[in-house]
Amino acid sequence: MMLPNFSVSSLVFFLLISASWAHTRTPPSIQDNLIKCLSKYSQTSVPFSQAFFTPNTSTFTTVLESSAQNLRYLVPSMPKPEFIFTPVHDSHVQAAVICSKKLQIHLRVRSGGHDYEGLSYVSQIETPFIVVDLAKLRSVNVDIKNNNAWIQAGATIGEVYYRVAEKSKTHGFPAGLCTSLGVGGHITGGAYGSMMRKYGLAADNAIDARIVDVKGKILDRKAMGEDLFWAIRGGGGASFGIILWWKIKLVPVPATVTVFAVAKTLETGATKLLHRWQQVAPVIDEDLFIRVFIQLANGTQTGSKTVTTVYQAQFLGGADRLVHVMQKSFPELGVTRKDCTETSWIKAVLFIAGYPSGTPTEVLLQGKSTGKNYFKAKSDFVQNPIPETGLQGLWKRLLKEASPLMILTPYGGMMSKISESAIPFPHRGVLFKIQYVSGWQDGDKTEAKHMNWIRKLYSYMAPYVTMSPRQAYVNYKDLDLGINKKSNTSFIEASSWGYRYFKDNFNRLVKIKTKVDPNNFFRHEQSIPPLPKRGHH
Repeated sequence: MMLPNFSVSSLVFFLLISASWAHTRTPPSIQDNLIKCLSKYSQTSVPFSQAFFTPNTSTFTTVLESSAQNLRYLVPSMPKPEFIFTPVHDSHVQAAVICSKKLQIHLRVRSGGHDYEGLSYVSQIETPFIVVDLAKLRSVNVDIKNNNAWIQAGATIGEVYYRVAEKSKTHGFPAGLCTSLGVGGHITGGAYGSMMRKYGLAADNAIDARIVDVKGKILDRKAMGEDLFWAIRGGGGASFGIILWWKIKLVPVPATVTVFAVAKTLETGATKLLHRWQQVAPVIDEDLFIRVFIQLANGTQTGSKTVTTVYQAQFLGGADRLVHVMQKSFPELGVTRKDCTETSWIKAVLFIAGYPSGTPTEVLLQGKSTGKNYFKAKSDFVQNPIPETGLQGLWKRLLKEASPLMILTPYGGMMSKISESAIPFPHRGVLFKIQYVSGWQDGDKTEAKHMNWIRKLYSYMAPYVTMSPRQAYVNYKDLDLGINKKSNTSFIEASSWGYRYFKDNFNRLVKIKTKVDPNNFFRHEQSIPPLPKRGHH
């Protein structure tokens, strides 16, 4: 018997409704419970209409995607949070910790959205989860007289640079090169940039912090003690608490800073030059930072591709002295006075970040990144120069990928003077770091191909990089190295990536984690595991 049309549609509607209830991972009251709880535990009232976004609100997707950098983690199949909470006051963050603990709902925290594996806004190991997005906590209070600044976790590093330069032409801060990084998470991984050879990492120059601990209390350096303060400066984000503020030590920069970018292709001697760079860049004058971008470009023949290496430099000083340093230490690159541009430190920040020349520095206040794509990245550290034959094999592999990118960052200088255990970031006595990236635009259709390419490249590089452990940089999060299981983190399993990111500092991080967060409230795919309680197996 045929059902009349209206019944079919109402039946379909009924089935859809039932199906959507079946898909709702939690009873509808979880949001109400959280709203009640947050109101109860916040010292200042929460403007829920502007601070609370559920999947059925029109702005949810906009807020979720607002700072997310890796499109791979925004595809429909990725788990989405039950809601996003954007605190406007420190006490709201305390309430979020207290309430998600009381209601036993998993919590993720996002400051700038640059996590390479999307861990600040996607949980693949447990649902339901919520995201606390610190984007509205972005004050930057610069105190030039005392050479420091208190910066809030949701500010971008570009905003910090701008506010420092606004007050002084001869102060700077040695942090990241990409200006849209959120400072909360950025500094927890170490945070390197073009002044690292002179002043070390951002984490080496963090002198205080305010964090929310697992009990929902706000602790500064004195209250948290030196162990926990050590752990948050390079031990990776979201394992020990939520960073609200960093206090950073400003560093002197000259009024004149000089930059250059010089490109060489395979046809113009890129291989020999890169071999030489490996020997020179880590020992050259520590005012000079020369990194190398390796990409593909159009070759001399129509339709052919070639590998191009771009030497991008920042020098804390004038062009004449820079040319002198280059002629003495690295004449092979052939840098002349006309390759060099004298500018201010803040304009050099824009140059290094890749903004076109003449871009006004106000662009740093937008706090947005310039573009997003689908990408996978990995990292390595190198202790002995890669031989020319090794480089030739590398070019062959790069030429097989559509838009590969490698970035080589020189160490040495101040980096090699700081001990491996000074902070959790252990990569000190190396020549340089490699970042490998494969980026693409056509979504998950070609994902497997690109992932496969970068993993093969990584295997190819094994003989040329650090071993036992093969070191990796925690801020270039790489889930290929292993992940925690839901609610059951094991020290043994976590060691597979723990020793690569932190070397022997991993053991001390685990001890501190066990002391400050024994029940593993702050957790994610690669958070530091606590040791199991005695008597539990």
